[in-house]
Amino acid sequence: MNRPIRVMSIVCLVLFTALLIGVNYIQFVEADTLNAKNGNRRVIDEEFARERGPILVGDRPIAESVPVDDQWKFQRRYPEAKLYADITGYFSYTFGRSGLEQSQNDILSGSDNRLFVNRVVDLIGSNQPRGGSVSVTINRRAQRAAAEGIENLPGNAKGAVVALDPSTGAILAMTGSPTYNPNLLASHNLDEVSKAWKRLDADKDKPMLNRSTQQILPPGSTFKIVTAAAAMEKLNLNPDSVVKGGRGLTAPGFGSYVLRNQGGGNCGGPRITLTQALEVSCNVTFGDLAMKVGQDDMERQSDAFGFGARDLDQLPMSPSQFTSDPDVELEAPQLAQSGIGQFEVAATPLQMAMATGAIANGGALMKPYLVSTVRSPDLKTIETAKPEKIRDAVSSRTATGLSQMLVDVVENGTGGSAAIPGIEVGGKTGTAQSTADRPPYAWFISFAPADDPKVAVAVVVESSSTGRDDISGGRLAGPIARSVMQAVLDR
Repeated sequence: MNRPIRVMSIVCLVLFTALLIGVNYIQFVEADTLNAKNGNRRVIDEEFARERGPILVGDRPIAESVPVDDQWKFQRRYPEAKLYADITGYFSYTFGRSGLEQSQNDILSGSDNRLFVNRVVDLIGSNQPRGGSVSVTINRRAQRAAAEGIENLPGNAKGAVVALDPSTGAILAMTGSPTYNPNLLASHNLDEVSKAWKRLDADKDKPMLNRSTQQILPPGSTFKIVTAAAAMEKLNLNPDSVVKGGRGLTAPGFGSYVLRNQGGGNCGGPRITLTQALEVSCNVTFGDLAMKVGQDDMERQSDAFGFGARDLDQLPMSPSQFTSDPDVELEAPQLAQSGIGQFEVAATPLQMAMATGAIANGGALMKPYLVSTVRSPDLKTIETAKPEKIRDAVSSRTATGLSQMLVDVVENGTGGSAAIPGIEVGGKTGTAQSTADRPPYAWFISFAPADDPKVAVAVVVESSSTGRDDISGGRLAGPIARSVMQAVLDR
């Protein structure tokens, strides 16, 4: 063989080898990434032509695929669309997926590796692959009570409610307002889908935002449970410890600033117990305690409750924060304000429900989850959720003391609107100031029964037509928390 032919043969061999490697790389390494790309119409058409698995609450679908007479053969349908929109998300030809439709897509679409045998059987039988089903942890009665609670507020109220099982982390209710109808985005009329998306995307109230997990707001006095926990852990306080009360808090570095109590009261005197301070939600007490604990330990206690983390991996979640930048030292007034859930403190309702649940659960912070069971198309169980402890947020001593203090808040203090006859309820109100041109945020956190907690709740009312002077966590959010707890406890 002469030299030019030999060189050409080598070049052809190299090119053929490179082609073979490239094809195999695309087929076996890049396949999942390429299939998952938005805009891959072949994949989208194939998915739309499948019978996508249902998302279930109990035995009833909150998302399902129904046969239709068009090119895609199946239409995604949401029977109680607005009630569960934050959970299901949408499945859209044009705009992709969100919510559980996104995080559980492999199971719902039938492409999960655990459904390989089912796919082979479908192939042999010349059947189109089907998706598996996803059952969620939601309590239907609690979900409806949460949604109706916000709907019944005056005006076009905005807000969110989360309830969970403190001992497992299972989410029992999650809803927000305003919300949207995912059926509009799942339609096969693509022109109408585009118009609906533009309306929803342009809406200043952000109806497609999951307010329970994605929006962080100042939690106000509900954050005092974190400050109290930090003080009990760091300063070795207990419910009967005597702390600072009075009408105002001043300290070196405050200048002319004075931290005052809501309504200008004196909290019962210059020296009160920690329990009394929580009962009347004394700003002076918790501002003073935050300064004594110090920024670093306040940050650490917040992180122990889950601030700064995204512990829910089945839906998009924004991390809550004690400060916007932990490396920046707060000035004395800023640290005092942080101790009462103001300044830069911001949290999601899910985060506050988790913190409340940890206190109710003896200090153990549980990982939140929505998916309880995953099944194949032939209803064989593939996966069942197992409760997972993230960490001990506080000691059992602190948790026990705080739990009793929160019961006292409901029985003797500001949280009376959440009381349930015959059941010990723990709770805390919060009214967080925002800007001068918008009303305060009304919060309420609670758990019940106190001796064997089955439910922890966080409610935030972002806005309503309630007069500014009538806005408070106890008045607006407390009754909603009570109705959700009653629904879970079937009272």
